[in-house]
Amino acid sequence: MKQILNRLINHEQLSKEEARSVLVNISEDKYNQSQIAAFLTVFMMRNVTLEELEGFRDALLDLCLAVDFSDYNTVDLCGTGGDGKNTFNISTLASFVTAGAGVKVTKHGNYGVSSVSGSSNVMEALGIKFSNKKDFLKRGLDEAGICVLHAPLFHPAMKNVGPIRRELGVKTFFNMLGPMVNPAFPKNQLVGVFDLELARMYGYLYQKSEKNYKILHAMDGYDEISLTGAAKVISKDSENILNAEDFGVKQIVESEIFGGKTVKASAEIFMSVLNGNGTEAQNNVVCANAAMAISVVNGCTIKEGFEKAQESLNSKKALNSLTKLQDLSGIV
Repeated sequence: MKQILNRLINHEQLSKEEARSVLVNISEDKYNQSQIAAFLTVFMMRNVTLEELEGFRDALLDLCLAVDFSDYNTVDLCGTGGDGKNTFNISTLASFVTAGAGVKVTKHGNYGVSSVSGSSNVMEALGIKFSNKKDFLKRGLDEAGICVLHAPLFHPAMKNVGPIRRELGVKTFFNMLGPMVNPAFPKNQLVGVFDLELARMYGYLYQKSEKNYKILHAMDGYDEISLTGAAKVISKDSENILNAEDFGVKQIVESEIFGGKTVKASAEIFMSVLNGNGTEAQNNVVCANAAMAISVVNGCTIKEGFEKAQESLNSKKALNSLTKLQDLSGIV
């Protein structure tokens, strides 16, 4: 590691294979915590290159505990986090709305590092039990239309990194990797990223894959469709800009989608929206992101996806997906 750190400090870059090798070595306890922290810190001070990102991704996919759901046509809605916006759990809520609309969801998530409440924080607060048992996860897909894949259970090789990330409390390149290392290898992906350069890197990497995908970046910094302004959308065959009007709704302001200051407050917002008591802004931003996921899987227009999302939320089908998953969690 000393040699690697010296090279990075001298502004050198790692090859794809070197980047992969470092993460494999971390998984094999070959470095101490100070070395790992220094390695993470370097990449807070300069951008990760495409080759480095690809090498890190390949290592985590090779080392993960994969779960085979190839018989299902699933989608993951996952943002990188790290946008510093502290919104409520939009993509996780949108996942349940998507499931309620009849689209199977393999939701990859983790505890928040640089935010108050990550996907796993709010799921845990709502009584969702985490498991890597395929039978349990399959029941979630079959009965609730969704299963929750809590990242640490599927990436045990990264057990040495988690505590360091939490202690640092800021975004690291692991934020960039989260959406790309879903252990269920979903055929469809809706990815939100925190900056435009990363959106283009994701676009390049996904272009080489077999996935159906859309990559999102709100131009005012959100890692999802925020409806606070224009958003860049990159897919396999196009790049375009979306605005609130494209969903048939009004633009909103940042304060309307702010999250709670605690996990408990975030969970209360979550349930308020699913129970039909969300504000117009909250409902619209959740349905807009669900619409994007539905359109990826079904090949429908954004507006058609938005209508399906609204129906899922308003009919309580989205709430029903959560309730079924909570019921199943009682028998893990």
